[in-house]
Amino acid sequence: MIEIIPNWHPVFVHFTVALLSVSLGLFVVSRLVNCDQAVLVAKWNLWIGSAITLITVAAGLYAYNTVAHDTPSHEAMTEHRNLALFTVALLIPVLVWSVISHRKGRALGLAFVGLFVLQGALLASTAWHGGELVYRYGLGVMSLPKVDSHDHAGHSHGGDEHDDHDHEHVDGDEHAAADMDGGVISEGDDHHHDEDGHDHEH
Repeated sequence: MIEIIPNWHPVFVHFTVALLSVSLGLFVVSRLVNCDQAVLVAKWNLWIGSAITLITVAAGLYAYNTVAHDTPSHEAMTEHRNLALFTVALLIPVLVWSVISHRKGRALGLAFVGLFVLQGALLASTAWHGGELVYRYGLGVMSLPKVDSHDHAGHSHGGDEHDDHDHEHVDGDEHAAADMDGGVISEGDDHHHDEDGHDHEH
């Protein structure tokens, strides 16, 4: 099996969030426009998303018990796990309700959509806390990039974030210079500096 750091949970969780979110959105739309095709697609997304969620939760529990962490990240990780379990617990009646209604040929009413909206809110909160574990606490991250100064695509990262356009250019009597035959003549200077280092007064 291909090794993915920290494990397979970050892979499957995206399918869970995407499929269930699309399903919820289509169920809401179907209440507004009365589209049978939208309901059918919503059901399939719900069923497939629920099946993948079982794998997501299993991989998540494995990550909870294996990923290296400290005390603050442990508390955040526990909160994420608890939210995930509540989310799945609410997903079960949504799933069962949809299957029974489909077999009996009954329409899914407003009460079903309301329950699914509540489940979707829990799913969004769980996903947000999961993102916090990576981006705020660094769980599962093997190394952080060393910040350096480099340019690409017209902008720079790190270091002195300025270029030639940031310099103030003045001309006239304040500052003028010209390169002539290897020597430099600066306006306001009484000496001419040759390549051989000798100074000649004007």
